[in-house]
Amino acid sequence: MMNHAQSRQRCTTLITVLALAVPCALLAQTGVAKELLPDAPRANASSLVLVAQIAQTSTGATSQAPAAPADARTSGHGPRLSLTEAEQMAIKNNPRISVSRLFVLAQHQVVRETRAARLPTATAAITAEEAEDASRVSAGSLTASRLFEHAGAGGGFTQLITDFGRTGNLLASSRLQEKAQNASALATTEDIVIATDQAFFNALQAQALLKVAEQNVSTRQTTETQVSELTKNKLKSTLDLSFADVNLSQAKLLLLDAKNNVDSTMASLDAVLGLDRQIAYDLVEENALLQEPPQDAEQLTQLALRQRPDLQALNYSQQAAVKFSHAQRDQMLPSISAAGTVGSVPIRPAEYYTTNWWGGIGVNMNIPIFNGFLYSAQTKEAAIRAQAFSEQSRDLRDRIVRDVRTAWLAANTAFQRVAVTDELLSQANLALTLAQTRYQLGLSSIVELSQAQFQQTDAAIGNADAQYQYRLSLATLNYQIGANP
Repeated sequence: MMNHAQSRQRCTTLITVLALAVPCALLAQTGVAKELLPDAPRANASSLVLVAQIAQTSTGATSQAPAAPADARTSGHGPRLSLTEAEQMAIKNNPRISVSRLFVLAQHQVVRETRAARLPTATAAITAEEAEDASRVSAGSLTASRLFEHAGAGGGFTQLITDFGRTGNLLASSRLQEKAQNASALATTEDIVIATDQAFFNALQAQALLKVAEQNVSTRQTTETQVSELTKNKLKSTLDLSFADVNLSQAKLLLLDAKNNVDSTMASLDAVLGLDRQIAYDLVEENALLQEPPQDAEQLTQLALRQRPDLQALNYSQQAAVKFSHAQRDQMLPSISAAGTVGSVPIRPAEYYTTNWWGGIGVNMNIPIFNGFLYSAQTKEAAIRAQAFSEQSRDLRDRIVRDVRTAWLAANTAFQRVAVTDELLSQANLALTLAQTRYQLGLSSIVELSQAQFQQTDAAIGNADAQYQYRLSLATLNYQIGANP
């Protein structure tokens, strides 16, 4: 049985044939046709049949144009990829994220290095010496100068008791730097996610524009074929055919640009996904329905100030700089440490060694007195750097407030553009239909039809652009408020 769509198509074809045939017959009878087309003969029965056949061909091509298959490189010939899958792949494969994670691991080792100052240090030594007994080293050293032939083994240790807060401040600074590095790694992840979203939506937009360009070529090819047949039968002038040829060439140029844009956007997507080869993915839209942007910009701003990872990293760095300045100041305080040693000398000259072992333990206090104002200069330098970090943090807060407000305004504007471009596309489709009907009836020139086709193409491109630019503006807004990927 014939379905509803086929019935509607055949009805549309019949109406078009009647709309063309009846006015042409009337014009042929009244002689008006010759006045409208000076180089065209009167319409006869064969010309009426030709017009009807061309109209039927035009109607069939127009109804099938929207369902034309997309380019083989952009649809149905590659692995399917959704936005969520693309983000996960980028987080897994992008080398920038690997670099940021390695820096986090390296900073953790810095914490361990700093904490080592609180732990004891132990060493062991085995020494055998052959020398002239009771001879003395008389140059190059201020240690005990007497030499004896002997062999022994022993060990020693040192342990910091207190340095009045210096090591504690250095350890706190290292831990804060580790937190800052973790926050920087998260910021890098969000950078990669927004770059992935941008590349993904740009690729989707390019594929949508390719479909518009293919439909445009199909429509103008149909028009060119129709005008060519009418010109051969002296029903249209050669000027109309020239305009149709120019329009077709312009549509083919647009198609070439659209294909190139599809390839370039797909290459950008492959790069941000961390791939070293080109893969033409079949991109899948997860949410076709567009949702309104958030209404409260102030709430978004406060949320961004709380959870933006780059701001958190800068705050941690500023706190680490403050702790380091305190550690530099503590260099001017004394430090107290304990030291001990023990060992055995199994081979020794008995007349010079009273026992075969040694051992001892003690406490030492180092008190800095004067070193050319080195410690005071280092303290002031660290304090100034901490103040500079504080100003950088304040500057970033101001920029976050500005960026969130700008992104929110852009999202609202993009959402409004979607509705406007939808209405514009509907109007342009209607105008094109009317212009085609008027041209086929001989009531308008090819210029009016060309203008209507151009406006319809421009409206279709604008509508596709508005759809994906709004999705991208929402992703940018989420990035500006620091939404976790």
